Amino acid sequence: MSIKTDVLVIGSGIAGLFAALKISEYADVVLVTKKNKAESNTNYAQGGIASVIDPKDSFEKHVADTLIAGAGLCDKEAVESMVKEGPERIKDLIEIGTKFTKIGDSFDLAREGGHSMSRILHSKDLTGQEIERALIHSVEEKNNIKIYEDAIAIDLLTEHNIFNEAKSIGENKNCWGAYILDTSNNVVVKITAKATVLATGGLGQVYLHTTNPLIATGDGFAMAYRAGVEIANMEFIQFHPTSFFTKNSNSDFDGRSFLISEAVRGFGGLLRTKGGNLFMMNYDPRKELAPRDIVARAIDSELKKRGDECVYLDLTHKKSQDIIHHFPNIYTTCLKHGIDITKDFIPVVPAAHYACGGIVVNLRGQTSLNGLYASGEVTMTGVHGANRLASNSLLEALVYAFRCAGTIKEHINGSDIKIPELSDWDDSGTLSHDEKVLITHSFNEVKQTMWDYVGIVRSDLRLERAAKRIHNIYNETEELYKKTRVFKEILELRNLITCSHTIIKSAKMRKESRGLHYTLDYPNLYSSGKIENTVLKNVKE
Repeated sequence: MSIKTDVLVIGSGIAGLFAALKISEYADVVLVTKKNKAESNTNYAQGGIASVIDPKDSFEKHVADTLIAGAGLCDKEAVESMVKEGPERIKDLIEIGTKFTKIGDSFDLAREGGHSMSRILHSKDLTGQEIERALIHSVEEKNNIKIYEDAIAIDLLTEHNIFNEAKSIGENKNCWGAYILDTSNNVVVKITAKATVLATGGLGQVYLHTTNPLIATGDGFAMAYRAGVEIANMEFIQFHPTSFFTKNSNSDFDGRSFLISEAVRGFGGLLRTKGGNLFMMNYDPRKELAPRDIVARAIDSELKKRGDECVYLDLTHKKSQDIIHHFPNIYTTCLKHGIDITKDFIPVVPAAHYACGGIVVNLRGQTSLNGLYASGEVTMTGVHGANRLASNSLLEALVYAFRCAGTIKEHINGSDIKIPELSDWDDSGTLSHDEKVLITHSFNEVKQTMWDYVGIVRSDLRLERAAKRIHNIYNETEELYKKTRVFKEILELRNLITCSHTIIKSAKMRKESRGLHYTLDYPNLYSSGKIENTVLKNVKE
């Protein structure tokens, strides 16, 4: 089965939906999404979106805060351009119906860790959900956007897919769409397009504990890497310091840990040990408002030091009505689990939250493959450096989705794009596969390995051990993949394995501790004195 379109957008978070909306102004769009169109990391973003709105704030301050959090690895030009463009993109969201919380006629701007000013626009504590609602409504009104739900991308269409031609991934120069598995009908669809946008979100499911939904299996990272696209800084995985801790946190929340927003600490939440003692003053003068990497390492240190399962976030010194007003979703969810946050401490642990590295794109959203663009968490724009500043992610996704749309317009209008004859998906000679237990076991082994050895604190020994474990799982999975018909679970497992490989490989390359990458073998921050990106490019067949 084949489909032709002007532009293929893969992913339905803020980046994918906003790109599709803007592209639809001049071209036909096919948007594919793994589950329903509202399921994405964006949907779970509680805190908000950072932008300079307050007259007392300034672009310079926002840029400075971002550069400080990024630990010397941000691309200053990328940061400055994003920050300055931010207010216009916020206006775009408001124009399509996004309702941010206000106090009177002014936006209720929150402050989060690493920010020197209150600049976080939010919609109570369900900001991502509100943005998704407005975007989906706008997208559904467009007759030239076709949405395919329950569809998982398999691989990009490149020279590697031309029958009897380029055999090496290293020879890939162009992207013409992707193979997509329609999981509802169990059929592989070839979608050819003049331009393709990867907006597939994150990879948090690589880890045992994550705030990301089950769909966050790193599909875009893996597809790009397999196609020979340049990726960078995969070692910088942000662990959110405060996810809700229960004995079965992942199973309680559909495979993810429930996020206790950064805004809770911005509101005045205090971190305490099991014994009730404050500890952040021992790690950073900014205490609870230090950047996420510092807070996550501090919690990890306290847990290892004391042998405790969690630390606690304390809001009990704040007025009950103010807590419930600002955090209605967090209040209700914790209450369902027996915690009244107006009276009780909230048990929290760090959890994998955001990938700061990814597909390398320039300021126009272009990747190293002609015709392939990317936006959102799957990218490495240079904005986040070695550690993302809180609430910059949604802003970056908006800005680069808008830029992708503008660049693609030039691309498809400025030249006669000829798509070569690309072979349909061929699964002849393969077998159906019912041994799901093998997939489940490998899933669990990948997640446990990455959590134990490639987590908040690393070492050369841990990374070597992780590399061997992941390599063995890769060989087993590839053998199975080659002889069975594709199905959702094996595709996601392959992608988790590929992402794990790139994270480990990048971490081994960085011989220093910087930002989110902390290693016991190079414990002094910036010990190498170098400021370099860890760039990977898969050139294997």
